[in-house]
Amino acid sequence: MSPFPRIAQDPSVMGGKPCIRGRRVTVGAIVGQIGAGRSIDDVLADYPYIEREDVLEALRFAAWRMQEREVELVDIS
Repeated sequence: MSPFPRIAQDPSVMGGKPCIRGRRVTVGAIVGQIGAGRSIDDVLADYPYIEREDVLEALRFAAWRMQEREVELVDIS
């Protein structure tokens, strides 16, 4: 089971960006609104078909993604 069951990535939905439960609401849109100072209640008013837990999971998902580390591969051939 995925640690983020409310987040889906489907190439046919929003170009494969992480979305709330396969809807056309991206994690980036949610995080951007919260980062701009909007409250969770404001976000829920804008997207009445998502739930508070969707917003919280989007924030957890974004935090998890930011913990990823890029490792540069060096061609030794």
